[in-house]
Amino acid sequence: MLILLFWLSLLLLLYIYLGYPLLVYLWGQQPRTIEQDEEDLPHVSILIAAYNEAKDIETTLRNKLALDYPVDRLEILVVSDESEDGTDDIVRAVAADSASPIRLFRQAPRQGKTAGLNRIVPEAQGDIIAFSDANSEWDAAALRKLVRNFADPQVGYVTGKMVYVNDAGHLVGDGCSAYMKYENWLRHQETRVGSIVGVDGGIDAMRRSLYQPLRPDQLPDFVQPLKVVEQGQRVVYEPEALLREEALQDGASEFSMRVRVTLRALWALRDMRVLLNPLRFGRFAIQLLSHKVLRYLAFVPQIVLTVSAVLLANRGGIYGLCLLGLIAMYLFAWLGQRRERDGRNLPFYMAAPYYLMLLNMACYQATRAFMRGEKKVIWNPRKG
Repeated sequence: MLILLFWLSLLLLLYIYLGYPLLVYLWGQQPRTIEQDEEDLPHVSILIAAYNEAKDIETTLRNKLALDYPVDRLEILVVSDESEDGTDDIVRAVAADSASPIRLFRQAPRQGKTAGLNRIVPEAQGDIIAFSDANSEWDAAALRKLVRNFADPQVGYVTGKMVYVNDAGHLVGDGCSAYMKYENWLRHQETRVGSIVGVDGGIDAMRRSLYQPLRPDQLPDFVQPLKVVEQGQRVVYEPEALLREEALQDGASEFSMRVRVTLRALWALRDMRVLLNPLRFGRFAIQLLSHKVLRYLAFVPQIVLTVSAVLLANRGGIYGLCLLGLIAMYLFAWLGQRRERDGRNLPFYMAAPYYLMLLNMACYQATRAFMRGEKKVIWNPRKG
């Protein structure tokens, strides 16, 4: 039984991190080239939910107004979730001299991002609604790159590419960058298959006709794309639509963010579990199971593998080698945590295992909270 557990956990981990990416690569097809009609660009509404974002909101709005997109086909809607730091006044000041309409909606009492988006989507006039965080800075060409995908009538949702900016080069920035390179490669392969199963909420767009109101406790960045797939449309990745965001500067902040996001994603998977039926949703059900469910629960086979490797190490061979490999991974992760705490840069061989351990520990804590029935509805501005 111990040997069986060792091999099952090892093979499962290999499938999660290597086997599934290979599977979608083999499944993928050559993507079709979609030509964008420059004379018929769609009207776009950019939606921003903000809570006490006085530090960033003006920069974000100016960034959206400077996009390479016709001003008469663009509007910005901001929902302030009972902000108390002057965010509303800043939005009004920017709107006063804006070439494109900027409309402010105030949500009180505070109800969270999802409720705020439900509030303003019916007010949007664009055929396409785009989602930006209150501190997200887009590349000038990002919106054009996003909307060109909607020339394909099968595409219902598009996500861009997040690029972390970290001048100090701290560990989490480096580790996160390596992780996001892996994730973005995987999204590219999933797009070739049909639909991706994870998006960057700071630079997304979808057809307004496909938007479905969500409960306040649901994570729109996760549930809304799944709702699009449920309606028979594709969710795709656009690597040329760039979002620049400052990476969190310490592991504790990154860990807290990952716990929060994973917890809400687990509830989303529970709500949208119908998509895990391969008889109805084919390959996408396998993608969702492999990329999300198994990834979030990867800490389980990791624990089983570690314990079984320790108990089987005296047999030598593959068991001893596996234990040595695990010890090296945990050692480099620990060294990475110590160096990150001291504010020092880390090489990839420390950054990668540290970030992997950070993710799996966050998933463990989020799963415990999920099993206790905990939910997160409101949010606070991200601190860099």
